[in-house]
Amino acid sequence: MSRDRLYPAIEPNRRGHLEVEAPHSIYWEESGNPNGIPVCFLHGGPGAGTTPGHRRFFDPEAYRIVLHDQRGAGRSRPAAEIRNNDTGRLIEDIEALREMLDIDRWIVFGGSWGSSLALAYAQAHPHRVLSMVLRGIFLCRKKEIDWFLHGMGTFFPEEHARFLGHLEPEERADPLAAYNARLNDPDEAVHGRAAEVWSRYEAVCSTLRPNADSIRSVGFRDAALPLARLEAHYFAHNLFVGENQLLDDAGRLTGIPGVIVQGRYDVVCPPTSAYDLVQAWPEARLRIVDDAGHSATEPGIMRALVDTMDALKSSF
Repeated sequence: MSRDRLYPAIEPNRRGHLEVEAPHSIYWEESGNPNGIPVCFLHGGPGAGTTPGHRRFFDPEAYRIVLHDQRGAGRSRPAAEIRNNDTGRLIEDIEALREMLDIDRWIVFGGSWGSSLALAYAQAHPHRVLSMVLRGIFLCRKKEIDWFLHGMGTFFPEEHARFLGHLEPEERADPLAAYNARLNDPDEAVHGRAAEVWSRYEAVCSTLRPNADSIRSVGFRDAALPLARLEAHYFAHNLFVGENQLLDDAGRLTGIPGVIVQGRYDVVCPPTSAYDLVQAWPEARLRIVDDAGHSATEPGIMRALVDTMDALKSSF
């Protein structure tokens, strides 16, 4: 495989839905080598879901690739559901999936919100984690939520104006509360349009250069609503993680090696969070990609992630 691209597309060996706490049923799939090194892929958002392309970061001859859609996301049911949906429950779901698949320990791979969930999972169950590969670090701190809602406009003022412009003038001081109300309005015309505007804002800010495919991928209400509704739900509850908890509990990661891939010009999750994390977790190595933004589809980010996973093959 050329280092300039992902591994070829593959199909799952098996897939299904795991019934967890009502009303949720989470989609899962397994691909690659059934006897390979297990790797757990955690998608971003919350609410973004997995895609077939996510299998392609991993050598299918070497890895047993496990993907799942978190509660309310992707092919999990019911879609965009916020009831019984919080970080602690997502951690329980990961453990339930690991036990169902009879996996003792695995590599945990996650980007953006997936990096947050990976850290929270590893801190809760360190003895189940072989290593971590993380991208676009988000530590669930209030200043990071505020940055998303307001600070990204420093670099994308026209998109931030569009984001706020969907709201009434009196609502713009607290866009999270206003969007959260709209995204949970029973009227499809209300929640659908709010989801499209929210999702576009994030997508446009996620790449170093304009990327029509990235914007198009969240331009459909079936994709936009879970992403926007779940993000607003989690943001409104500070991601169900204590302020600075992921840094304060970094000592629980002792003995777990990690690689952090971070775009230098990541506007969604600025590099300062990745820097803070490696100060608290000395066994992690920070790899800055100098010509990339936030998205995993950025060419430099993609190459760095594939290279990292290729290098890990000989470690286990």
